[in-house]
Formats: sequence, structure tokens, C-alpha cells
Amino acid sequence: MSQPSPRGTFVKVANSVKRLIEARPEMTELPSVAEVMRDYKVSRGLVLRAFAVLKQEGVAEPAPGGRWRIVHADRQLDRRPLEERIADVITTDGIEVGRPFPSASALAERFRVSRPTVTKALEKLEAAGVLAGGGQGRVRTVRAVPTREERS
Repeated sequence: MSQPSPRGTFVKVANSVKRLIEARPEMTELPSVAEVMRDYKVSRGLVLRAFAVLKQEGVAEPAPGGRWRIVHADRQLDRRPLEERIADVITTDGIEVGRPFPSASALAERFRVSRPTVTKALEKLEAAGVLAGGGQGRVRTVRAVPTREERS
């Protein structure tokens, strides 16, 4: 029996993942490479080639942390640096100067990134004078409401 074409296999995997996305419009990320390897019993390289097809077709794009996010044509994705998006929390949540700022863990969950990534962004906001405090066990507080110019 002859081996199926690898090209056909990664295209089939890409098409299968597209059907999954269409069936679940609430999805924001592709399954992990490991999950696709397990579910389709294929190699890592083949999954990466399938994801490259999805990228080429505008269905998905790489995201920080080795994940892939789904590109929804009808949804606007905020591509600003994380520290700018975190700074917006002050105005969107109505946090006043001197009040506590959400924890790194809460922000990591809110922005769907790792806690160390959030910590780096918070350190930038502290250096810019937007937040005060921080450090292990200390609550960060809002020092100043950022303006657009401060965040650029």
C-alpha cells in the first residue's frame, strides 16, 4: 500500500481545522500544535505546515507565546503593545489616581497572555509614571491617568 501524499495530509488537516473554526465561531485561538498532533496523529512539522496554509489564507496568525489566533474578518483585533492596552484599563474601568490597579494575574487572564508578559508591561507603565508600587506582595496603584502621548 502506498503512503499518502504529505501535501494532501497537511492540506486535509488545514481544511479540518477550518471546519472546526466555522463550527465554533466563538473560538479565538487554534488548538495547540500538540493537540492537533494528537488528534490527527501527525508530526509537528506537518501541523506547522497546515497552520502556514491557514496563515496564507488569512484564517489565522501567530500570536505571542507560540499560540495561533484566529483572524475573524468581522472583528477588529487590537494590535497595540500590551502596555498601551493595559494603560487603557485605567480609563475603561474608571480607576482613579491613588486607587489599586488590577493584579498581574487578573490582567494576564483578561488579556490572555502569561503573567511574566504582563509584569514586563506593568514595569514599563511604572517607569512611565502611570503606576506606582508593585513588586512581590505589593499592590500597584494608579499614579496618573495616561494620555495618548504618554503611551506612544
